[in-house]
Amino acid sequence: MLDGVSLDQLRTFIAAVDEGSFSAAARKLNRVQSAISGWVAGLEDQIGVVLFDRSGRFPKLTPQGALLLTDARNIVSGVDTLKARAKLMASGLEPELSVVVDVFFPTSAITAVVKEFAVRFPLTRLKMFVEGLGAGYEPIMDGRCSLGILASLPVNFPTLTGERIGEFSLVMVAAIDHPLSRLNGKIPKRELVKHIQLVLTDRSEMLSGQDYGVMSPLTWRLADLSTKYAFLKDGVGWGSMPLHMVEQDLATGTLVRLDMEGIPREGVKIDFSAVHATNRLPGPAGRWLIDRIKISPIG
Repeated sequence: MLDGVSLDQLRTFIAAVDEGSFSAAARKLNRVQSAISGWVAGLEDQIGVVLFDRSGRFPKLTPQGALLLTDARNIVSGVDTLKARAKLMASGLEPELSVVVDVFFPTSAITAVVKEFAVRFPLTRLKMFVEGLGAGYEPIMDGRCSLGILASLPVNFPTLTGERIGEFSLVMVAAIDHPLSRLNGKIPKRELVKHIQLVLTDRSEMLSGQDYGVMSPLTWRLADLSTKYAFLKDGVGWGSMPLHMVEQDLATGTLVRLDMEGIPREGVKIDFSAVHATNRLPGPAGRWLIDRIKISPIG
């Protein structure tokens, strides 16, 4: 019966294939050859399939055996992974790490860290989400994510703990052919209100009814940053963008940095923090991720 198939039988089957003979498999597994032959024969009887053609000097896989070899490897590998993951879980390592990353966070920085993470923690599943504003904090508060790499908000979160990891600059920009880009000197607020301001809207209800950095009554609210970026480059309106996302556009002249009244030309500094529930401290993998991001250049 298939339920009686043992891991020893599957490992013996794989060893016989990899070593090229039953005698070589016996040496590798530190068993007598008769035991190897018996386990393989027993496996064939239980599954009802001949795995090896024994008519030659050395056993040769049958076509059916070649197909089942992949399944055998997957089963053994899965059990080995289960055992290794269970051992790591017993030591305190997270079996899965769910992280929400702010839409403003540099993609290149998180990509580099994630590549290292995959090597260092191969048995910890990494789930990543990208959100902005209050929608980035919600998964932490409701338990869907254990860690967030998020931009600070002017909101108090009593159940969350934040650990500063860096900052970025938010600058005001417009396309080279936008009317505001043609103005000299400080741009007064009376000019801003004449033009559409592109504003990133919060997909959560957290900031409902609250506006930050809105200076024009003519606002178009966009749900994602990439659309806002495209609209800015096409001259649809003006608005703020993370400096690291538009540096190349500013260098080539596709976008122009707006020198506005009451706003530093170098931009407004916004903190990034590693955020987690106060009653759920990061495990070894989460702690490593935070510390690694701290030393990454984020613009």
